[in-house]
Amino acid sequence: MIETPSPNFGPRNGQTVDMLVLHYTGMPSAAQALARLCDPAAEVSAHYLIDEDGAVHALVDEAMRAWHAGRSFWRGATDVNSRSIGIELVNPGHEFGYRPFPEAQIAALTELAQGILARHPIPAHNVVGHADVAPARKQDPGELFPWRRLAAAGIGLWPEPAEPIADAMAALAAFGYDIADPPAAVTAFQRHFRPARVDGVADEECRRLLAGLFNRSPPAAA
Repeated sequence: MIETPSPNFGPRNGQTVDMLVLHYTGMPSAAQALARLCDPAAEVSAHYLIDEDGAVHALVDEAMRAWHAGRSFWRGATDVNSRSIGIELVNPGHEFGYRPFPEAQIAALTELAQGILARHPIPAHNVVGHADVAPARKQDPGELFPWRRLAAAGIGLWPEPAEPIADAMAALAAFGYDIADPPAAVTAFQRHFRPARVDGVADEECRRLLAGLFNRSPPAAA
């Protein structure tokens, strides 16, 4: 662990940490991303940054509120930063040459995330990507991110298809998504749970996967 303190943080205002939000940096280089996360003028940060070689930078203490999610929503919560740990993964992202996440990086993430989940009461349905909590604004960590592998390691959920749910948008809302922009919500869901085809269309496969999620986790209203 490399201590690389960022000045960009604040108090959690009494909120319990119950979310883990994963991001990609979306910048041309790791050095640029790290500089931005530590720049007071940028007013952004995360708790950790993981480089492609697996090096982990500790930026903000977990007890504090990092500034990583921005305008966001999940399961009724609009101040996601106050209740979450944010991890940035070095990757150029869709704008600068999106590419698969290296083995060393995912191995380091797995170890770090398992430790975070041991320290905080974070349910599996609250392990999400930036796109999940801000579907109209964000794409990260994107369709190349190995969510299924993480779920197998006890980090997050991965559904088995079940009898299809009739109303996909109602199901997305019940699971936690902001559905104000329906195609964006479907696209975010697909990037996470059906990465082979990301087209914003809530087809039968998506509705089967939503049903599978509800077999693993209660709806937000429960």
